[in-house]
Amino acid sequence: MSPGREQGGRVRGVEAGADSEHEEETVVRGSAEAPGFAELGLCPELCDAVSSMGYTAPTSIQREALPPALAGSDVIGLAETGSGKTAAFALPVLQALLEASARQRGKVACPFAVVIAPTRELVLQIQAQFQALGAGVDARAVSICGGIDMVSQSIALAKKPHVVVATPGRLVDHLENTRGFSLRSVKFLVLDEADRLLNMDFEKELDKILAELPRGEKGQRQTLLFSATMTNKVAKLQRASLVNPVKVQVSQKFATVDKLVQHYLFIPSKYKEVYLVYLANEFAGNSAIVFVDTQNSAQRLTYVLRNLGFKAVCIHGGMQQPKRISALNKFKAGDAQILLATDVAARGLDIPSVDFVVNFDIPANAKDYIHRVGRTARAGRAGRAINMVSQYDVENFQRVEAVIGKKLDAFPCEEAVVLLLLERTNQAARLAALQMKDEFVGSKGKRGNKRGHSDGVDTELDREDEPDEDAEVQKYNTELVRGSKHKNHAPGGKPKRRR
Repeated sequence: MSPGREQGGRVRGVEAGADSEHEEETVVRGSAEAPGFAELGLCPELCDAVSSMGYTAPTSIQREALPPALAGSDVIGLAETGSGKTAAFALPVLQALLEASARQRGKVACPFAVVIAPTRELVLQIQAQFQALGAGVDARAVSICGGIDMVSQSIALAKKPHVVVATPGRLVDHLENTRGFSLRSVKFLVLDEADRLLNMDFEKELDKILAELPRGEKGQRQTLLFSATMTNKVAKLQRASLVNPVKVQVSQKFATVDKLVQHYLFIPSKYKEVYLVYLANEFAGNSAIVFVDTQNSAQRLTYVLRNLGFKAVCIHGGMQQPKRISALNKFKAGDAQILLATDVAARGLDIPSVDFVVNFDIPANAKDYIHRVGRTARAGRAGRAINMVSQYDVENFQRVEAVIGKKLDAFPCEEAVVLLLLERTNQAARLAALQMKDEFVGSKGKRGNKRGHSDGVDTELDREDEPDEDAEVQKYNTELVRGSKHKNHAPGGKPKRRR
């Protein structure tokens, strides 16, 4: 790339392999200077908001992305996970909202901004960040995702929130079925975890959403794409209608943070469970996330650890949304020390107290590894990642080492000491198998669940302390049904005869 100077000294260039018809990207690299939020152009109201949340100085991605975003440019932001990307796109949206409200005397067309994220948990987290940062400027944000009643979401959308944070599928559902809801007034489009959103899995939904948005021309809509990793998918960026985007990259394309200590354990596959129990004993009192490949493994290992006395909860895509929220809240509050999770928890979740991450199964995609270990060592803290490598995981593990550019050290432990726990672990595993079988039979007989025990096991895990979210959802749905019954209808649903 041979950059040249133009338009006020901005460095411009074309990405390798880019389409020649695509607008040139402005490439900005991280600098050594460390200005404060006010020096970056943030208004006093939002400077007070970030101070109240404990932010003392902007992170690297915030220092590089805020100036062009506040100036109205489209931005592609690349930074490692845990670097503060959410504030990097939330603050420009809130400042633009504040300025528009001042110009139009509070009469801003809503929704003003749409933020799209790949997972439900990430949507809820981003919505909470917008609420916290925008509390001083009266910004209203709602979360729209699956697993929650669409009627309550339609009511929230009818109240004209400033910011809609959504998963692609549920947002399309509301565009097609919720009367009066449209995206014609949107001035900001934010795609978080852009590499995953621009994947083929979301292509159809994104096409429908983009068709409903104002065109991405200057002054009509500003687009921000942020991710920890992103390949050069120019065709999909063109579809997102970026106009002369500023590309901000403050880290290597694939990198883990410096304060993350990474190890591996090379073990036979049949001893994986006992080594997990050994690690849970070794790091007792510390919080940990254990990543697995399947929902079944997450549920089974949760039972195993609980049978051995550990406070463990699980989260995966087969659980009902209130149960997923409950499990996360228990883990964040410290009521559970171990969270068993599939990759649904690998992206974007900000849980500052995670002490270490265990990869029980090594991911086939090295980018997923980066996101997994990014759940620890966040915001300048130290963290640890331990990878359990069996004879079947060697190829995946070597691929991970090649991508991150590091050769990991072995975690020190003696096999003889670990195998002292084998008998107890096997007993707990046998009991877990019976518990899963009972739960499967119970859930199938109770609800005829086609997923088998995937929705039943989380009910069992939370049976000791039923979450408040379930009670609130059930109460709301009950009141909604009662209120919607026509006065001329009998309780059975048939209309009464008029005499």
